[in-house]
Amino acid sequence: MESSFDPATIQRPDRKLLTYYIFLSILAGPAFPLVLLSLYIRYSTLRYKFDADGVSMSHGLFFRREVNLTFRRLQDIHLTHNLLQRWMGLATISLQTASGNAGAEMAIEGVLQAEALRDFLYARMRGARDDRPGGIASTFARASASVVTDSVGTDSVVTASVVGQPTEVSNAMHSNEQTTALALQTLVEIRDALQILVNRQETRA
Repeated sequence: MESSFDPATIQRPDRKLLTYYIFLSILAGPAFPLVLLSLYIRYSTLRYKFDADGVSMSHGLFFRREVNLTFRRLQDIHLTHNLLQRWMGLATISLQTASGNAGAEMAIEGVLQAEALRDFLYARMRGARDDRPGGIASTFARASASVVTDSVGTDSVVTASVVGQPTEVSNAMHSNEQTTALALQTLVEIRDALQILVNRQETRA
């Protein structure tokens, strides 16, 4: 039931995400070991935190990356899932702000109740936008969802946008492309960390 959904209990991705990452690594062909290593590091270090102000995500072994977004900053929420994710009961929730970046500020993966989490984030985003002195409850009660559903290829995309804000419906970034970018970023972090260790060894020598 939706009423029993508590996002505060979500702190780590579900183990199904690791299985999904293994499938993606196999598709990488000869780069399988490196891609699997980077995705495993991401999975094992990925942490989420949902509180009254917003959502935060952190990951990384050598260089830890942390993203904090308040509900007031959120502008668009995209829920995407390809065939493999759909079969495994997974999805990717991309959060975008008005910063002007083409990509998502945060991509939440490994949550089994993705639609419930999407609805929760959307409600909090609307509540933060409509927060005005002397009438929060009545304003929120009058708010109606503006949800546009678009199907692109084998991926289904659900876009939520604030009423009154310009809504742009375009092809959402596919989850496998996001995962590949994250894997490459982790590999760069590993390379930089190894280079630092090598430099230290050379300095000591």
